[in-house]
Amino acid sequence: MTTTATERRRSEALILNTRPREDLLRNAEREARLRQLHRFPIFDVDCHVIETMHLADIVPYIQNEAIRDRYEHVPAAAALNLPSAYGDKDVAGRIYRDEHVPGTRGVPRIDDLIHDLRRMGVNAASVFPTPMLALGEHPEVEVETALGQAYNRWLIDHCLKEEPALKAMLYLPFNDPEAALREVEQLGDAPGVVGFLVTSVRRTPVYHNDFLPVYAALEERNLPIGFHGGVNWTKATVSGQLNRFLTVHALDFPLYNMVHLFNAIINGLPERFPGLRWIFYEAGLAWLVFAAMRLDNEFMMRPSEAPLLKRKPSEYMRDMYYGTQPMEYPARMEHLEMIFEMLDGANHFLYASDYPHWDFDLPSRIYDLPFLSEEDKRKILGGNALRVFGIDPASLEPTKS
Repeated sequence: MTTTATERRRSEALILNTRPREDLLRNAEREARLRQLHRFPIFDVDCHVIETMHLADIVPYIQNEAIRDRYEHVPAAAALNLPSAYGDKDVAGRIYRDEHVPGTRGVPRIDDLIHDLRRMGVNAASVFPTPMLALGEHPEVEVETALGQAYNRWLIDHCLKEEPALKAMLYLPFNDPEAALREVEQLGDAPGVVGFLVTSVRRTPVYHNDFLPVYAALEERNLPIGFHGGVNWTKATVSGQLNRFLTVHALDFPLYNMVHLFNAIINGLPERFPGLRWIFYEAGLAWLVFAAMRLDNEFMMRPSEAPLLKRKPSEYMRDMYYGTQPMEYPARMEHLEMIFEMLDGANHFLYASDYPHWDFDLPSRIYDLPFLSEEDKRKILGGNALRVFGIDPASLEPTKS
């Protein structure tokens, strides 16, 4: 009997997904050892939990009784039904993801996550949700608020308090400014909290006056605000014209971050809140060149539309911070070096892995860049993040050599 291509792919995927856990990061562990990455602290600003796999534990934290009842009996896979779930991220099994390892409820357990990061040479990391990255598009604002608040409290109780190596920028229910402010006020001092996150896939303008108290509260507490890219593959968006997940993934992650960055700068938020640090995650680095040059060009012709600005937009961008993943590799390395120079990458880029997702970057992605000095490599891999988040390097548990 002839084996079809589909059957062959399924068979290959089954073989991959039953590999022992210790095989998963063998090469990563070897890379860390060869480069002696244990010599200095490495902080990963972007790794992930798959929160829907922990839905049974999160639901009791939902404060709204009606919404809690709705989610108590919903299967995890259908829990959110958001556009981030669309697309074949595994390419029919040809891309192996740790999320499929049997015995881990579909994802690495928290202790496995810490173990995996240490094998990569990472001492500590900031974690984010995954399906909830598209929660800002949920049509019921109260559902975003309820789920975001529940996730935050579950994360603190079951991850941050138990694992000192894990930190988090908590979910900001940004479609409800008053609820977002309450989260900052109630949880800003909780163990392991290093800031607050806006999931970028949403249509909420960051310049609205309703959010000014949120920014003021963050600035007062010396907590940064972050924006994490995502996808929104629906007919109602520009991405609805695209017919491959490849193109949606390439466009949407930087696009949604760019919208919020453009709005923040042109509406003068860095001038109004000079002590607030802005971080943009999971959009790579190439988009920064376009954003800086395009904004400067338009601003020089129409400065009256940005009356609060005292400098060019690109100069404000150089004060912001950017997660490096997924870092693009151009054919000519000097082009990547130019991006680092334009945005002061040595002091404002933050190493991000995006583990355990299919496109994650190892620390060697940064450490092997030929144009960086040893000092700059150490700053990007950990020093910058520790400074931004106010973490004492001595508090980090060392990784093994």
